[in-house]
Amino acid sequence: MTFWDHLEELRRVLLRCLIVVALFAILAFVFKDEVFWLVFLPKSPDFLSLSILFGSDSTSTSIFGDTPDVQLINTELTRQFVVHMMTSFYAGLIVAAPYIIFELYRFISPALYENERRYATPLVISSYTMFMAGVLFSYFILFPITFRFLAGYQVDASVQNLISLESYIDTLAFLCLVMGLVFEIPILSWLLGRLGILHRQQMQQYRRHALVAILVIAAIITPTSDAVTLAVVSLPMYLLYELSILLVPSIKKPSSHLST
Repeated sequence: MTFWDHLEELRRVLLRCLIVVALFAILAFVFKDEVFWLVFLPKSPDFLSLSILFGSDSTSTSIFGDTPDVQLINTELTRQFVVHMMTSFYAGLIVAAPYIIFELYRFISPALYENERRYATPLVISSYTMFMAGVLFSYFILFPITFRFLAGYQVDASVQNLISLESYIDTLAFLCLVMGLVFEIPILSWLLGRLGILHRQQMQQYRRHALVAILVIAAIITPTSDAVTLAVVSLPMYLLYELSILLVPSIKKPSSHLST
């Protein structure tokens, strides 16, 4: 195939991906109640993960304060419709992601050697799996804790929190995206190890530095300042770093022969 033939094939691939995303987005738009039930579920004080993590109501109240189910507000005429469209697009993109990955892989696979193709399939599958694991971690654990803390936080009793719908959706999408990318650390480390850029001894040597960097990144990602949320974010990140050490190949030391 010529360059223009490849370009035309890429155009067809992107067009098919956009059509599939649009179809799933339309379905999400139609099933508005079900989609936003899932979107608003983490803000409930009875959310399952909060009950499992903090147990009794007294424990939860001591951490988050006495915060009832938070009511969101809307201050712009068209904002609810725009949020509905954007949320439907995000939902369609997440559901269509396996098909998009399949189409892109099918496009580039003819250019790969046989040994590269052998690694490409598990790499693509594991990348998507880890990304979704990060999204689910944010949805079930990180975002509910963050939201409950910030929703009940007050600098003074005279200042009331009025949380907008757009702010809620943006924070949820941001944390899910960030944690999805963070969970790609083992995959990226394995790839850099295969390329010879990273090795196990190097990661073990800088383990303490990595721990400090993880704490700093966790503090930036989470807008809360409490130790519980910081631990919830930093602990999985550190475990991912330790998993990356196991996945990265080690440098083989040259064997020395004693001469007599």
